Amino acid sequence: MDRKPASADSIAALRAEAADCRACPLWKDATQTVFGEGPARARLMLVGEQPGDKEDLAGKPFVGPAGNMLDRALEEAGIDRDKIYITNAVKHFKFVARGKIRLHQKPSTPEIKACRQWYERELAAIEPDLVVAMGATAAQCVFGRITPINKNRGKPVTLDHTMQALVTVHPSYLLRLPDEETKAREYRRFVGDLKLAAKLLGSSTDAA
Repeated sequence: MDRKPASADSIAALRAEAADCRACPLWKDATQTVFGEGPARARLMLVGEQPGDKEDLAGKPFVGPAGNMLDRALEEAGIDRDKIYITNAVKHFKFVARGKIRLHQKPSTPEIKACRQWYERELAAIEPDLVVAMGATAAQCVFGRITPINKNRGKPVTLDHTMQALVTVHPSYLLRLPDEETKAREYRRFVGDLKLAAKLLGSSTDAA
């Protein structure tokens, strides 16, 4: 597929604009907006749910424990993180404070809807061939409706005539599993989903 050149300035401009977003109340307690990052014309776009504590402080997506899990899975799937665009459905960290600890809270539907404009504009700027929604919040953002993970997992969905989407779990789900056997099994499934993404793009070494 021939790909027209994209200007990195378009993403930079969106990032700068999103830094002042007040579309929902989450900005009030968050440290900063955590926008997506990656090449301006990536073939693969990963969409997570929202920044966590580490991401909120660093201003970058997937740099905490879930990010480490994702990095490991991407490597096993043959996908170079530096060649893909990674973002979140919601760009501010939603949490409840428990002393010095900030506990993650699931974004509400109004918050997901308020933030969806940024995903849509990232999508328009990047124009990926494939979008992978990781987790229920991400799937709701990508498809514009509540989309059950298990029912839709492993099934490519056409978004438009040039773009497909896949649904999988969020890597933080793997961190919460209670025992090592279940964690290992579900991790293999997650890697399998990423390998399917690479296959859909044509090659596990060309997911960019």
